[in-house]
Amino acid sequence: MALVLGSLLLLGLCGNSFSGGQPSSTDAPKAWNYELPATNYETQDSHKAGPIGILFELVHIFLYVVQPRDFPEDTLRKVIQKAYESKIDYDKPETVILGLKIVYYEAGIILCCVLGLLFIILMPLVGYFFCMCRCCNKCGGEMHQRQKENGPFLRKCFAISLLVICIIISIGIFYGFVANHQVRTRIKRSRKLADSNFKDLRTLLNETPEQIKYILAQYNTTKDKAFTDLNSINSVLGGGILDRLRPNIIPVLDEIKSMATAIKETKEALENMNSTLKSLHQQSTQLSSSLTSVKTSLRSSLNDPLCLVRPSSEICNSIRLSLSQLNSNPELRQLPPVDAELDNVNNVLRTDLDGLVQQGYQSLNDIPDRVQRQTTTVVAGIKRVLNSIGSDIDNVTQRLPIQDILSEFSVYVNNTESYIHRNLPTLEEYDSYWWLGGLVICSLLTLIVIFYYLGLLCGVCGYDRHATPTTRGCVSNTGGVFLMVGVGLSFLFCWILMIIVVLTFVFGANVEKLICEPYTSKELFQVLDTPYLLNEDWEYYLSGKLFNKSKMKLTFEQVYSDCKKNRGTYGTLHLQNSFNISERLNINEHTGSISSELESLKVNLNIFLLGAAGRKNLQDFAACGIDRMNYDSYLAQTGKSPAGVNLLSFAYDLEAKANSLPPGNLRNSLKRDAQTIKTIHQQRVLPIEQSLSTLYQSVKILQRTGNGLLERVTRILASLDFAQNFITNNTSSVIIEETKKYGRTIIGYFEHYLQWIEFSISEKVASCKPVATALDTAVDVFLCSYIIDPLNLFWFGIGKATVFLLPALIFAVKLAKYYRRMDSEDVYDDVETIPMKNPSQH
Repeated sequence: MALVLGSLLLLGLCGNSFSGGQPSSTDAPKAWNYELPATNYETQDSHKAGPIGILFELVHIFLYVVQPRDFPEDTLRKVIQKAYESKIDYDKPETVILGLKIVYYEAGIILCCVLGLLFIILMPLVGYFFCMCRCCNKCGGEMHQRQKENGPFLRKCFAISLLVICIIISIGIFYGFVANHQVRTRIKRSRKLADSNFKDLRTLLNETPEQIKYILAQYNTTKDKAFTDLNSINSVLGGGILDRLRPNIIPVLDEIKSMATAIKETKEALENMNSTLKSLHQQSTQLSSSLTSVKTSLRSSLNDPLCLVRPSSEICNSIRLSLSQLNSNPELRQLPPVDAELDNVNNVLRTDLDGLVQQGYQSLNDIPDRVQRQTTTVVAGIKRVLNSIGSDIDNVTQRLPIQDILSEFSVYVNNTESYIHRNLPTLEEYDSYWWLGGLVICSLLTLIVIFYYLGLLCGVCGYDRHATPTTRGCVSNTGGVFLMVGVGLSFLFCWILMIIVVLTFVFGANVEKLICEPYTSKELFQVLDTPYLLNEDWEYYLSGKLFNKSKMKLTFEQVYSDCKKNRGTYGTLHLQNSFNISERLNINEHTGSISSELESLKVNLNIFLLGAAGRKNLQDFAACGIDRMNYDSYLAQTGKSPAGVNLLSFAYDLEAKANSLPPGNLRNSLKRDAQTIKTIHQQRVLPIEQSLSTLYQSVKILQRTGNGLLERVTRILASLDFAQNFITNNTSSVIIEETKKYGRTIIGYFEHYLQWIEFSISEKVASCKPVATALDTAVDVFLCSYIIDPLNLFWFGIGKATVFLLPALIFAVKLAKYYRRMDSEDVYDDVETIPMKNPSQH
């Protein structure tokens, strides 16, 4: 049943109306935006035997010792070929050679069978003659024991040997019980295992349409992404064009904007400087007038008669000598004006250079909006093309042969499920018979070994070394009787047990070696894939049977391996030769119309860069003369004091000298003049110093602005020429390149999607892993693990126990003489030993 299930499940996956070809690549693209929903299956990929697996491995080691040769692929091929012949001539040399090869391969198994047959034939005969001999008081049947000096040693050796053999037999019986229980336990799991596999197969059938629906649904995701980019053509395409133009234009505009700012700063600095110079002229005149007045007042005060008298005259003379210091700086009134330069800058500012720069910025920033306005018709055409592609993809997926294959496969699944459910009760019934028979066999062996154990127990416990053979106790005699009962049962049943062992050994060993092991190593598939093996007209049987095209290389091993890897049905069965998804989803065919629409896309840009007025404005500013001004003359005055002396110090010194004079008019007059000087410092000198600071700041600004002015303007004009040439010569190529890039982005979405469809249908949709799992379940799990492994363990254990019954019965017969009560015994005196018979025998 397992082989039938496996064959139906493997062949049922395929229909019989499609051809195949070379398998497509299973290498997926490096990155996907889509992923088919994962399908979870219930049945495990592998079966674990658990702790009992150690016993199964022990049997496998024994089988390897018995049959160490490799799997006979060539011999099996020839046997299969002979099986298809209508009449076999056994006299042909090749037939004889084939038979010898079979015998050579099966030599180990045949030898074990011959030994088993000898055991089966000889044991009943030996048992028969042994019984007849003992009935004639021969062969140890006489109830008389010869007493020897080494008797106690022999008794112990026989007892220990029998105990060890009984333990070995018990281990074999244990193997038999375990194997018998495993068969019953595992057969009970068969229904659940079958249901699990059919559930997975139905999951495969039900999930495939959902997978195809998912693939179709992803087209809307792709289309929405493309529509988003089409609706955002201003930022995608326009932004791309802007990004390409920006590095060549923005720096020029930034430099011109910086120059416009510099012109404004220059104007402000010139205006501040002009007003400051006028203020300095006025303030310097006022300072000179005030100092002249205070000098006149001091001279008048020094005419006082007190100045003629010592020591006042010395103070008056020192004051009179210091009056020459009270003078204003005449150079402040001689600083040149900047009216001409200011007029030149004002003439430059009549053209709004900053506005021209902003106009250039605006012309760049308007590129995305202009692109969107100019491409409305093309975008609408592309959207119509994208909508039509969706219907084409839907039509292609609807014509996929996978649906038809799965429909036919569903019939196979239903039939196989019905067959299994119909025959499982029969299998379970046979399993009950087998379990009962195995239980009887194990129980029979258990009964024999129990008699041996009881004989040993009673014999050892009841043995009295002081008792003579004729006076042995009841317990010891019972032990001997138990041993002889075990011997009798051994002769009676051991040959029957060996028949069962030989039959199960031949079947189990050959199935393990010819099916289970080569199935695991895939050597069995290699035999089945031999060209012209199963049908002399078909090179590859599977492709000929399923597709009627035997030249197509479709092998059992390839189909099984692909399914084991969870590959899709389309790629596994090479359906691309009958329905080539790559041709049906031709990328160029579906994207060619998009490319033609994009080629018709025209974008006209008008980028403004300053113009002639702006260029003249820059040139005029370079010629305005601020870079030729004598800044040093201005800066020199800003570092000098407005007066010839520090008026505040002079006033404090004058006040100190006045205080050293005697009180009177002179003293008071000098103090008033000192206070007047302080007032002049506050009202005249400090404002002049503030104006000089303002003048210094303005001069520094003009120095910075005018430094290398001509070179800066020349460089800006050169950059402006370069940018203008770039716009004139390269804007169209930039637009074309960015348009192609934009088109590749839109087309790339669908190329990516169509490639994913092709990959998914070939490698993922309707993945046939449940079929490989079902085949593994049928052969590796059900046949090999559930039946053959326990069966092999059963004959291994029972066979070992049966074989060891032979030495056990020999030692039991030998040992029974030492435990049973004898009818006669040897009698000894001091002179000689004379065997005397017990009078009771007469």
